[in-house]
Amino acid sequence: MLDSSTVKKIAKDMGADLVGIAPMSRFEGAPRQMDPRFIMPNAKSMIVVGFRINRGALRGIEEGTHFSNYSSMAYGAINTVFMPNFVIRFSRIFEDEGYEAMPFGYESVFGNIVDSWVKPDESKPQPPIMNNMLNSKPVAPDKPAPDVLIHVRIAAYLAGLGEIGYSKIFLTPEFGPRQRFAMVMTEMELEPDPIYDGPPLCNRCMSCVRNCPGQAINPHKTVKVTLAGRQVEWGEFDPQKCLWAFRGAEPVKEGEVGYYIEGRDDFRPSPYTPFYKKPRNVFTHGEAVCGGRGCIRACMIELEKRKAIKNTFKRPFRTEKPWLVDWSDYDPNDPRAR
Repeated sequence: MLDSSTVKKIAKDMGADLVGIAPMSRFEGAPRQMDPRFIMPNAKSMIVVGFRINRGALRGIEEGTHFSNYSSMAYGAINTVFMPNFVIRFSRIFEDEGYEAMPFGYESVFGNIVDSWVKPDESKPQPPIMNNMLNSKPVAPDKPAPDVLIHVRIAAYLAGLGEIGYSKIFLTPEFGPRQRFAMVMTEMELEPDPIYDGPPLCNRCMSCVRNCPGQAINPHKTVKVTLAGRQVEWGEFDPQKCLWAFRGAEPVKEGEVGYYIEGRDDFRPSPYTPFYKKPRNVFTHGEAVCGGRGCIRACMIELEKRKAIKNTFKRPFRTEKPWLVDWSDYDPNDPRAR
């Protein structure tokens, strides 16, 4: 018979850096469209596993000399290769004991862009999996519409792995903002972990706000939700501003035509990219040009300065002033822009 300690040991032996367990009762209060209990009504436990992002994977973007490693190895490979492979195999240990288990990999992250536990604004573009929900209807009056989305950062919070920072990035005492999460929901009842109650990780320094290239994090407005009886708050987040800045794009100037984003003429390269055109996708994730300049790198630097995380290094991450590219001579007719 599996117990919580055995489950965690198996997960660590298989390659997980972090493991936490939440009882399904902690999802009480979630809106119907984000309540995993509608997906598996007999589930008793949610196991959340975390996989670290190597600090070294951010080095090339910090230096401005190599961008594809973070996009591929710290983003695409973890999200679309390693995590799905892990949770599929990991979920089978429960089914071998006769308990259903459902693995959740990359598709769960789309729940993170919803600023609260509410239905998204249908007037704005949505990722395909969210369009499933917006363009569907319940199969019965007592069920939500497919697809129910799980907010993976909220699941990580309920599993006791850390806290949600002001930028809405999840912070752990081990790695700060440097990890990605996947989940397994199972009918097996396991002893849960307590909600994180250690030293606060986010001290509202607002470094994430100041350094976000898209100014996507509101410094004044916040979102408040109640999770397992506790009030949790983060800065209001604009996913569209994040999306374009994440890719290294900014709106063109009046009268200008840009070619930074293929198929569009309304964006030019921002000071946060050295590329005339957005790089091609690698593992579907060649877009991480900003390298989490505010929400990950700036946050990590501040946490390391405060000695607030356990994964420490011999040298500070940042030793020079962050670079910016001067695009004042940008010419959309340059062959490199086409």
